Amino acid sequence: MDDCIAAIEARNPSINAFTYTAFDEARAKAIEAEKVLMRGDADGAFFGIPTAAKDFLPGVPGWPGTTGGVKALSHQKDPGYGCFTKAMVDEGAILVGKTNAPSFAFRGTCDNKMFGATSTPFKVGYNSGGSSGGSAAAVGDGILLVAEGTDGGGSIRIPAAWCGCYGYKASVGTIPATVRPNAFSLTHPYTWDGPLSRTVKDSAYVLQAMARFDPFDPVSLDRGERDFAAALDKPLKGWRIGFTPDFGIFPVDPEIKDMVAAAAQRFVEAGAVVEPVEFDISRSHFELAEAWCRLISISGLESIEALKGGGIDLLRDHADDVPAEFVYWINDAYRRGYVDYNADDVVRTEIYDALQTAFQTYDLVISPVTACHPVPNVPGGITAGPTELGGEKVEPLIGWCLTYFCNFTGHPAASIPAGLSKDGFPVGMQIIGRRWADEDVLAASAAFERIQPWAKIYRVTAERNLR
Repeated sequence: MDDCIAAIEARNPSINAFTYTAFDEARAKAIEAEKVLMRGDADGAFFGIPTAAKDFLPGVPGWPGTTGGVKALSHQKDPGYGCFTKAMVDEGAILVGKTNAPSFAFRGTCDNKMFGATSTPFKVGYNSGGSSGGSAAAVGDGILLVAEGTDGGGSIRIPAAWCGCYGYKASVGTIPATVRPNAFSLTHPYTWDGPLSRTVKDSAYVLQAMARFDPFDPVSLDRGERDFAAALDKPLKGWRIGFTPDFGIFPVDPEIKDMVAAAAQRFVEAGAVVEPVEFDISRSHFELAEAWCRLISISGLESIEALKGGGIDLLRDHADDVPAEFVYWINDAYRRGYVDYNADDVVRTEIYDALQTAFQTYDLVISPVTACHPVPNVPGGITAGPTELGGEKVEPLIGWCLTYFCNFTGHPAASIPAGLSKDGFPVGMQIIGRRWADEDVLAASAAFERIQPWAKIYRVTAERNLR
């Protein structure tokens, strides 16, 4: 624990991964854990291991929670444990703090007006990706082995790609989320907790701890006991894998295309067949990204209304605390009616059908995670993605990410390090599986880790300048 705290103190100032630390509390728990260990009573997959919560969902009872650096909410206290933190504490882990996120997790970068931007540890000054950017940066920098992410459009997979770590978004219904008063609020699009880690095995053990049936989650599935760790040894011989560089619509950086294509071919060494897969998607990436913005803004609107009930009118009295894009999309949500919401569900259905069609032939689909490399951080808490790529207009909140399709549909997906670009940026490869075939995605991830280990890339972060 002392080593972890020392690493936070030395390494966090340059990357800005943590928004809150509880060192005294963590040291006390570590001392107690050592006593348990000496008695021979240690229990749990993460016994004594430091980890951190994302500053978006509840972390630890009584800890401050700003919902992603919203100044007007800085007085809030977490009412209890979240799904990740409860599961990790039950497995013996020790929470050391909370990590940075954008306001209301409403973008694919990590920046806010209260705490500022988070950098990828591979090139300080360039964004970590979001929304779980603080967690990914802490893992990529070697401060933590595993940390919390949430994923409503790629918020685990995007920062995993930009920070060179492994990130996993489970199938719909695998990890429960008990939300009230609206039990269905995390279904538009599908949004769940999940892990960011340096190894596939660590994420598998987190999933093992988190996955369960909850009768109070209306989409939770009772699939009996599942052994995610055992799935890591599952052979891939004879599997058919479809590779797409862009789903036929995204303007992906040529270097990223080439790196992910080369990485996908490595599965041949595990006995799989890898071939191109074509997607017949009639809508533009800009139209689809705006559909995601409309869908995710429903959850944002619910949060705004809940705050009003508690006496905080964020848009009326504290609009300057959040990015202008968030205000725009929440106001747009207030204006929309049933016909508009139905039209966006039709969009989701078209993407669902496109993926399901691919899975009639293939066991897995592989694509890049992002269309571009990390963007420079900008002052003022407003870092966003690019507005143009390859001469095409791009929606800056999420439009440069190839991740949100799986939040439309509920398919499992992972981001796995495919290597470093010529400029030293990590590049993420996305592995997508059939719905509820989480074990397949984990098996493929583990196979790739054996074939092309990425631990060597962490020499870059271990030796980086800490100033």
